[in-house]
Amino acid sequence: MRSAEVSPAASVLSVTELCKQYGGTKAVEGVSFDVGAREIVGLLGPNGAGKTTTINMILGVLEPTSGSIRIEGADIRKHRSRALEQTNFAAVYAPLPGNLTVQQNLRIFGLIYGVPDLPARIEELLMQFDLSAFRNTKCGVLSSGEQTRVSLAKAMLNKPNLLLLDEPTASLDPATARDIRVKIRGITARGTGGVLWTSHNMYEVEEVCHRVLFLSHGKILLEGDPKTLPAEHGKKNLEELFITVAREPLTFGEG
Repeated sequence: MRSAEVSPAASVLSVTELCKQYGGTKAVEGVSFDVGAREIVGLLGPNGAGKTTTINMILGVLEPTSGSIRIEGADIRKHRSRALEQTNFAAVYAPLPGNLTVQQNLRIFGLIYGVPDLPARIEELLMQFDLSAFRNTKCGVLSSGEQTRVSLAKAMLNKPNLLLLDEPTASLDPATARDIRVKIRGITARGTGGVLWTSHNMYEVEEVCHRVLFLSHGKILLEGDPKTLPAEHGKKNLEELFITVAREPLTFGEG
C-alpha cells in the first residue's frame, strides 16, 4: 500500500510553495510549478533570481525553509533516496574530475548510481554523445564542448526521469550548443521523463523549451509558452521580455 507521503505522480516534478531563507533574506519565496513527462521547462531570470538555489533544493543539496518537492510522487524530505535515484544533473560549473578518463568517470558515477549492465550502458552513451574516440582521454584536456558532452552522458547514466540542466550550453560555440539542444530534445521526446533547464540564451530557450517560468527576487512572475508569452505582454521577443523582468519586475505586479 502506498504511504501518504508517496502519492501517484501527476508530474515528474512537483514543487509547492518552496521557500529558502538565509537570515532576513528570502532567496526563494513561495515558488510552485510542475514539470510533466516529455516536457522541457525553462527556469529563467537574472543572476540572483533564485534559479540555482531552487535547483539545489530539488537536488537535495539545500534544505528548504518550507514547502515541498516531489519527484515522481516521492516527497524528497521523507523519501530522499527514492526521489533522487530518479534524478540527475549537469552544469558547466560542475565539471567531472579532470584527472580521470571519460570511461573512468562514467564507470565511477555508474557504480554510484547502481546502473545495471554498466559496461553496455557506457558504450551506448559513448556512441550517443560522440565520445567513443575520447574514452581513454582524461577529461581535463578535453575542449569545453567535449566536456559538456561527457557531463551530459554522465547525467543520462541512470536514465533519469528528472534531468536538471543549469546553463548546459554556456561557453559553447553555436554549432556545439545546437547539437546539444538537438540531443536533449530527442532524448526527452523519446523517453518518459522531464527536464528543468536554466539559460540566459533566450534564442535557445525559445527553441528548446515547451514552457518557461520567469523568476525575479525568488518569486515566479510569469509562466507560459516561450513563443507566445512575449506578445502577451507587449514585447517583441523573449529577450526583450527577459530584460523587462530583470529591470522592471514591478511591471508584472511583484510585491
